[in-house]
Amino acid sequence: MDTSKVAAVVGAGPGLGAALARRFAREGYAVGLFARSESSLLPVQQALTKTGARAGIYPADATDAASLASAFTRLRQELGEPQVCIYNAGAFAMAGLLELTPEQFESSWRIGCMGAFHTAREVVPAMLARGRGTLLFTGATASLRGGARFAAFAVGKFGLRALAQSLAREMGPRGIHVAHVIIDGTIGHEASTMLSPDAIAETYWQLHRQEPSAWTQELDLRPATEKF
Repeated sequence: MDTSKVAAVVGAGPGLGAALARRFAREGYAVGLFARSESSLLPVQQALTKTGARAGIYPADATDAASLASAFTRLRQELGEPQVCIYNAGAFAMAGLLELTPEQFESSWRIGCMGAFHTAREVVPAMLARGRGTLLFTGATASLRGGARFAAFAVGKFGLRALAQSLAREMGPRGIHVAHVIIDGTIGHEASTMLSPDAIAETYWQLHRQEPSAWTQELDLRPATEKF
């Protein structure tokens, strides 16, 4: 088994997650699909296998270290160690301070940030042993500024950005490319006003293919019509 061409997508449901899986599968990568719900992964897997790609589904709660570890153990057994891992999970919570419960606030942070920490710990050891690898994290407008009623979402995304920066400085000299992608706008298929998921996925592929002499740590993507 060629374990050098395996990609893991954590948060691989419809939309951007599926587009990321398709883009790496086009390059001959076996793709491990992770999400909490198996039902959200099955259509993505079926679409990939129809094209001849290898794809496995691994239901897991990224905020639960034991759940995620079990899923990654299965991935290694079935497909191999991932050369590239994308953390695309997130929880959009919009509520004012007095409406937002402590449980909702903590859950948003755990999905937005803590799950990325657990994911990195699952894939980094093999990447270090190999001397190369790619870790990509999906951010948002809220990675840079907290809007009114976006406290829960912004805290998770701020934390994810900090994690990506810290990992890039720690892991870059050891051969692992860590990049954070700020999605500044709405993902969809209205070409003039939304970010195309396939266009975003193309950018992730380009990040993975960058030479170590010119690595990107962070970039932002938005439609031409988006104000910023």
